[in-house]
Amino acid sequence: MTETQTTSDLQAVVDAIRSHDRFVVAAHENPDGDALGSLVAMTLALRTLGKDVVMYLSGSAPTPAEYRFLDLSDLQRELPDDTEERVFLAVDCANERRIGPDNEPIDRAEVVVNVDHHHDNSRFGAVNLVVADASSTSEIVRDVLRKLDVPLNAEIAEALYVALVTDTGRFQYTNTTPKALRLAAELVEAGADVHGIFRHVYESVQFAKLKLLARALERAKLFEGGRLVITYLLKDDFGDVGAEEPYSEGIIDYLRAVEGSEMVALIREPPRNEGPARRVSLRSSHDEVDVSAIARNVGGGGHRQAAGFSSELPIGEIIEFLVQEFSVVTRTPGDGAAPQP
Repeated sequence: MTETQTTSDLQAVVDAIRSHDRFVVAAHENPDGDALGSLVAMTLALRTLGKDVVMYLSGSAPTPAEYRFLDLSDLQRELPDDTEERVFLAVDCANERRIGPDNEPIDRAEVVVNVDHHHDNSRFGAVNLVVADASSTSEIVRDVLRKLDVPLNAEIAEALYVALVTDTGRFQYTNTTPKALRLAAELVEAGADVHGIFRHVYESVQFAKLKLLARALERAKLFEGGRLVITYLLKDDFGDVGAEEPYSEGIIDYLRAVEGSEMVALIREPPRNEGPARRVSLRSSHDEVDVSAIARNVGGGGHRQAAGFSSELPIGEIIEFLVQEFSVVTRTPGDGAAPQP
């Protein structure tokens, strides 16, 4: 997308916010730090402007414990009765399926605004601001707030910092751009407590999460000469160790640290009856390995280096699929295969 188009889309979002008074702000189900941080920051900013805002998250899965220090006290898990009279503003949602199991929010809302940084975003909104080279959705939210003349306070800054620091892997991933680092400095100057956030997010690990991690590491297997690492968690694992579903968040990053790995996968069975039988998270260590291409083949999506999809297949068949797809995305011209598009 050209800079001119991005500027135009940014203005369209700002105009939509200024011209409406009632909103539902939502993030994707099973939210990560960027989703929750962007959700909270956008909600607080709109309320600063005097807007009537409902903060919404689909599904019944609890939010990850490490992010509960954010102000999620009025988070609703059901759409308000007057959704038809509100703007539905989605943050960090690559497609409408990430918002919930059906298109109800999209179908009911007066206007749908889509703010995101996934390169494969389906542009499901009437207004779309998708900046694929942004480090995080929070970076885009900050641009929106600046255009709206919303001043940064400590609470908004902390929410944005949580989103930024988690989606850049503590400023270690390849999406850590100069703009992301300048934003981090701005947020600290506005009152974000860096040490406090680090302690909440990275040094407040529940013992049950460590036990869940142990099970995942015990089952991890190497494929393709160690270039692919796959593990899985069963539904019973969560109950056995006393873990909630969000405790599986972050486990995949331990696999990415394996020497020689180019792609890693975590297959997990959610410990609840609703939703898909299995969810698959994918990560790559090299930008050349596009895991979002694998996810899109089965209805998922994400970033080149972080993606996921849902499946009803048995774990063994999912593993076979991943091994096959890994060989495709890592095939290079000249090895007897056609070049990848």
